[in-house]
Amino acid sequence: MPTLRETILTALHARLSSLPTTTSLRGDALPERVPPDGLLILRDGDPGEPEVTLSPVAYHYQHRAEIEAVIQGFDRGAAFDALCASIGTVIAADRTLGGLCDWVEAEAPRPVDLPVEGAASLKAAVIPVILHYTTTDPLA
Repeated sequence: MPTLRETILTALHARLSSLPTTTSLRGDALPERVPPDGLLILRDGDPGEPEVTLSPVAYHYQHRAEIEAVIQGFDRGAAFDALCASIGTVIAADRTLGGLCDWVEAEAPRPVDLPVEGAASLKAAVIPVILHYTTTDPLA
């Protein structure tokens, strides 16, 4: 049986995979070719140190997952902006991931342009996503 953490990350990946024109991967390496409409790679990130409450024991996490967003082509700026906006729309549509989290929110991307020899440059960014959830066991 998967842990709550894995269930939440799977649900987030499913939401990202619902974007109609973007390829979404989970934990994979950057492929040699970026699809024309962009690529998202969800990284599991770091759950961090939980806040602990007693009686009953509960572990409150602010898990920092990361979405790597990559666009390649000549109109990278507009395409990248549209991709980031679509990620924001998907997250805002259900900030609890069906009741799995207390709250989900993305932080602003930090874009960079990456030159590619003999091809159009890549525009990429890491978009931190904070997953607020509570569990009764840090390993469950």
